[in-house]
Amino acid sequence: MRGVLEFTYLTLLLIWTVICRTEPEAKLLMVTVASNATDGYHRFMRSARIYGYNVETLGMNQPWAGGDMNSAGGGYKINLLKRFMEKYKDDSKTLVLFTDSYDVIITASSKSVIKKFHQTKSRILFTAERFCWPDTTLSNQYPPVMGSSKYLNSGGFLGDGKSIYEMLTVHDVADTDDDQLYYTKLFLDADMRNDLGINLDYENEIFQALYGSEDDVKVRFREDDAYILNVEHNTEPALIHGNGLSKETLNMLGNYLARSWTPVKGCMKCQEDVIDLTKLDTLPAVCMGIFIEKPTPFLTEFFERITQQDYPKDRIHLFIHNTEEYHRNHVTNFTNNVAGYASVASKEPTDVLSEAEARNQAAQETITHDCDFHLSLDSEAMLTESKTIGLLVQLNRTVVAPMLVRPGFLWSNFWGALSDEGFYARSEDYGEILDYTKRGIWNVPYIRNAYMIRSDVIKNHFVPFVEQGVADVDITWCKNMREQGRLMYLSNLQYYGHLVNSESFDITLTKPEFYQLVNNKLDWEYRYIHQDYNTVKQPDTIVEQPCTDVYWFPLVTPAYATDLIAIMEGYGKWSNGKNDDARLQNGYENVPTRDIHMKQVGLERQWLLFLKDYVRPIQEKLYTGYYHDPPQAIMNFVVRYKPDEQPALRPHHDSSTYTINIALNTPNVDYEGGGCRFVRYNCSVVETRLGWTLIHPGRLTHFHEGLPVTKGTRYIMISFVDP
Repeated sequence: MRGVLEFTYLTLLLIWTVICRTEPEAKLLMVTVASNATDGYHRFMRSARIYGYNVETLGMNQPWAGGDMNSAGGGYKINLLKRFMEKYKDDSKTLVLFTDSYDVIITASSKSVIKKFHQTKSRILFTAERFCWPDTTLSNQYPPVMGSSKYLNSGGFLGDGKSIYEMLTVHDVADTDDDQLYYTKLFLDADMRNDLGINLDYENEIFQALYGSEDDVKVRFREDDAYILNVEHNTEPALIHGNGLSKETLNMLGNYLARSWTPVKGCMKCQEDVIDLTKLDTLPAVCMGIFIEKPTPFLTEFFERITQQDYPKDRIHLFIHNTEEYHRNHVTNFTNNVAGYASVASKEPTDVLSEAEARNQAAQETITHDCDFHLSLDSEAMLTESKTIGLLVQLNRTVVAPMLVRPGFLWSNFWGALSDEGFYARSEDYGEILDYTKRGIWNVPYIRNAYMIRSDVIKNHFVPFVEQGVADVDITWCKNMREQGRLMYLSNLQYYGHLVNSESFDITLTKPEFYQLVNNKLDWEYRYIHQDYNTVKQPDTIVEQPCTDVYWFPLVTPAYATDLIAIMEGYGKWSNGKNDDARLQNGYENVPTRDIHMKQVGLERQWLLFLKDYVRPIQEKLYTGYYHDPPQAIMNFVVRYKPDEQPALRPHHDSSTYTINIALNTPNVDYEGGGCRFVRYNCSVVETRLGWTLIHPGRLTHFHEGLPVTKGTRYIMISFVDP
């Protein structure tokens, strides 16, 4: 019995000892200062909510009294905090974490922060950074320490309420005095530093100031979250501060941190704050500004894509700015043939409106028409996704661009990073965003060509477009947006369309789009390749064979035929149909025609690519076992047959492995007679089809002739492939 009592007594004593020695769980209060609820502030608050912090915001919706923060200033923050901390002046139990907000992201829970803080044995712990600011002359007064971050940064500090209040009340501070200088002088006073128990977070256990340390921080992932690893100290800071010139680095990191994006979960923030359009009786109104600031190929198709947008036209107001006389008819044809839009306003070259003025006017039209969103579209932005407007509205971001890329090029409508000079630099994730390996909504430093701005941004915080030296208007605008702390986003959640390349577009040419196969292949195909061509490519599609080993299939559109004829007739230098031909290397043509070579009109390069990409795949399907990539062709020309000029062509072999013959106009409509007769098989193809091509062997087996044209003019495109 005695042993039982002794055991019970010892057990109770042990429990009592543990209870007495266990400190109550510390309470942590997060405090920040912000005058406006900017995107940066919302980002900060989101990160704080995710990790369970209660945040007290001081100064919200009050005029900022702390001076220009691009230089010395910020004493206003001290005075706001001082007044707030009066209630904690005797409270040594409550921990207070003070932090900036516009350029800060939280990445860990308060529990982990409290644990790390107690391990430092500090009463007050400040962020450490690499630069001594704002008074660089004080740098030699800092205590010598190991590591690169040894100077005080006031953007984040943590301590008990009583100690922080004591620190705030050592001296009076004017609102426009510098807050960091105030804290720095306290720290550099050894007696004051010891009395207040101030330390710096030299190893970035809790605080990470990014400026100067960008190369030391790496994003790492744990299942549904991302965190920052400081590789210099092998630590995981909990508060990431984009101090100084590191704002864009913070913005890039913010694309991943605070459960924004992970490889496992993808984009976790993308469905936050979106608008469910299916629950709205009336869709938001959109003011669409269309800007034609340079000659742009395929503008007809651009306008076609606009009219195909699956969004109520009566909820769209159009504003068009055109500076190019060349495009006047394109704009007129569009505005004269569209109906149903809420309004249409058009500014032509004679209106003498600068690009910046036009973009500002379009933005103001958003307010005038009481629209909810402003969509800015440059003429290079080809929106092939018909739901683009609705998809952007649904995202409900302050400023968001749909990702558009030049097909086949690493050229897009956004920059992932900035160089030291403020121009393009490639971010580590640029390629992965570009090829959709990573999908999401990304904070980026520069957007152009297509973007949607929410109307409240225009009403309350609009950054106007300005002309500034030789810099593009969009570069200047994005720079000003960044300087004012406005965040810009890019969405690659969908494929919205692509960018047209206008750099090589030469409007002095006849039918200049015809020359764009190399630089704008996708749009060139859309206009010029027959809609049934891809069906012909399928292995199980049977291709018509009007004569033995002569095949017939749709290849190009009527627009191709019409434009090629216009180019040739515009050039006008048809050969004389005689054997002597200075265009040929040997100066002699055995079977002459009235023709113009593709080389003469600058289309040789385009034609050879055409053979490789569109003719060769069908040839390989039809003539099994013959492969030659790329195909070669020296003789590529348009032939003109007329009764009074050259109506026919005598029987002959072609100097080719195979020949293609594209019909550029229609029998019994544009001409009568004509056709091709294969002598050996006594087989004629006379009812040729516009845009269809004949393909047949050139030598030995397919001796053929051109049948007489009796009325009108017949045009055909001929190529002797692999001579």
